[in-house]
Amino acid sequence: MPEKTGPDKTGPEKTRPEKIRPDRTIADWQALAEKELKRSPDDLVWQTPEGIAVKPVYTADDLASVDHLGSLPGFAPFTRGPRATMYAGRPWTIRQYAGFSTAEASNAFYRKALAAGQQGVSVAFDLATHRGYDSDHPRVVGDVGKAGVAIDSVEDMKILFAGIPLEKISVSMTMNGAVIPILANFIVAGEEQGVPRAALSGTIQNDILKEFMVRNTYIYPPEPSMRIIADIIEYTAREMPKFNSISISGYHMQEAGATLVQELAFTLADGREYVRAAIAKGLDVDEFAGRLSFFFAIGMNFFMEAAKLRAARLLWTRIIEEFEPKKASSLMLRTHCQTSGVSLQEQDPYNNIVRTAFEAMSAALGGTQSLHTNSFDEAIALPTEFSARIARNTQLILQHETGVTRVVDPLAGSYYVESLTSELAEKAWALIEEVEALGGMTKAVADGLPKRLIEEAATRRQAAVDRGEEVIVGVNKYRLETEDDLDILDIDNAAVRAAQIRRIEETRRRRDSADVKAALSALTEIARTGEGNILEAAVTAARARATVGEISDALRVVFGDHSAVPEVVSDIYGEAYAGDPELETLAIRLAEVSRSIGRRPKIMVAKLGQDGHDRGAKIIASAFGDMGFDVLAGPLFQTPEEAADMALSTKVHVLGVSSLAAGHKTLLPQLVETLREKGGGDIIVVCGGVVPRQDYQFLMDHGVAAVFGPGTNVMDAGRAVLDLLEGKLRNL
Repeated sequence: MPEKTGPDKTGPEKTRPEKIRPDRTIADWQALAEKELKRSPDDLVWQTPEGIAVKPVYTADDLASVDHLGSLPGFAPFTRGPRATMYAGRPWTIRQYAGFSTAEASNAFYRKALAAGQQGVSVAFDLATHRGYDSDHPRVVGDVGKAGVAIDSVEDMKILFAGIPLEKISVSMTMNGAVIPILANFIVAGEEQGVPRAALSGTIQNDILKEFMVRNTYIYPPEPSMRIIADIIEYTAREMPKFNSISISGYHMQEAGATLVQELAFTLADGREYVRAAIAKGLDVDEFAGRLSFFFAIGMNFFMEAAKLRAARLLWTRIIEEFEPKKASSLMLRTHCQTSGVSLQEQDPYNNIVRTAFEAMSAALGGTQSLHTNSFDEAIALPTEFSARIARNTQLILQHETGVTRVVDPLAGSYYVESLTSELAEKAWALIEEVEALGGMTKAVADGLPKRLIEEAATRRQAAVDRGEEVIVGVNKYRLETEDDLDILDIDNAAVRAAQIRRIEETRRRRDSADVKAALSALTEIARTGEGNILEAAVTAARARATVGEISDALRVVFGDHSAVPEVVSDIYGEAYAGDPELETLAIRLAEVSRSIGRRPKIMVAKLGQDGHDRGAKIIASAFGDMGFDVLAGPLFQTPEEAADMALSTKVHVLGVSSLAAGHKTLLPQLVETLREKGGGDIIVVCGGVVPRQDYQFLMDHGVAAVFGPGTNVMDAGRAVLDLLEGKLRNL
């Protein structure tokens, strides 16, 4: 056979494409792009809500001023991950967040999930527990067992973890307001399972500053709340070396509407404040910094979310270096992530499976240490076992079938991702410095800066969605006319509460009242004098079978209750609709109604029960104010009677209730009946929020005039409320 020779110079060589030209410049690309587009490629630049201009193409030139490049995983500043081998050595922990009505139901769910591949337990508590009330308290009639598990004493906590080896399984608990009694009960439940507190592993959220900004499940004012956090950090550093004393959370900020820059900045600024509080308690930074953890939301901006986690590690190293630690582990930011709840939609709900999968992939590429994936039905109700299995398997598929665990930091070196990482870090640091100029995060929270900025961002985004500028598939574009009929988990609130009350009564009957009284008195005295550790005293009280409510009240005696004054941003929603015929038509109709009744129609936006999630309520109040309604934003945590009294005393025409925690079937009928009894039967009652469609008729049968479910266009809601007012006027 003849020897092989080079290519035929007269054949294939002539048809080969042009060789790569290393001297091509961005100007060459711009010229080619303009030829393709027939317009300037600058039109393709996307301005994100964070104020970042995302270009259609990135090159090595974009990394010229980026100074975090060249690092390796496991080394400061940990941009590429806190561990050297990351998922190549061990995948992230699958930690699904769940709590279902009773301790028995939740325990059964946890045990099934662990058997099916879940690797840790994450507990969701009901709102009565979050706010430090026992299930028999009159203020929590509609909240017990809704949106989480009811825990009243050690007896509930023991049932919650029955058959779950606490020396082997780490437990995460999302608890902030009632953090003292809940952690105390967990410690005692471990003891009585035969597991000493030094062997307990897991995390308590214990992030109260975030509660004052967005989630609102606080109990005490900021200053004593910060003291509680310092005492927990001190106690766990000394007694619980495997337990994370705090999970500094940005998740709820993003859920409340924060941009990614705001989530990043305010979360890290909170962390800095907690470090200072612990050091003021006399602790060395190396005693506790390695047991701090973080918690971030992962939304639908795929690459930016991954870059956010990388930027968080970079900035946290910078912050901790201020405190001159000796251990490298003190500089590491370790984080749990959860896919976004706000991105989930009631409309075309199976799309949520896809959304969650993309968000989970983003969290993995960003380097999270553990992950919760939301269920597709959570825009409507608590997840069913069916939907929860899909959510869990999403992570198992990601770990075992996609190959993302084969390489450490697969996005490293990406022109786009590294640029985003740098720009997010730069913008977040500027906001952190703004907080510092105010005197730190505690003072910034008291000043209202973070809350105001987040509410402005939330309202601005809602306007963009309502106008169709931000597309949500199945909601404001590509929407199906038919709705999916889902199997929804419905909690019998009355039955759960009755069972909890029976257990509380049995616990109180069997305990030693003198021991309880002495333990609670000692707890109150420590709170009053500042001498001693609050958590240590609470463990003694829990061991004596003092309830969650009694321990909380022992501290309330000294610390009091925090009461926020509701404030509403203005000229954000209206500005987005400036000059729009929709808003102008609405204004004309409003003016006609105003002439008919002699004043602007007044609407009160109320929150009933212990649900502190007020994003929807604030957006409605802000948008309706911009439309021209006279708006009264009611305070959080009202009973139906309190809301009715306020509506009557302020002479409102419409009372709108925002519900996100499934108490609507209990609280709305009570509100309507109370209004009728007090002579306010002519007030129009409407409801909006996370309300399943199968509950609409129930609410209307009980006097609710209209229900606005998830994904409702706010302008449509304004028109519907005006329709109701006009209909009422016609019938006079």
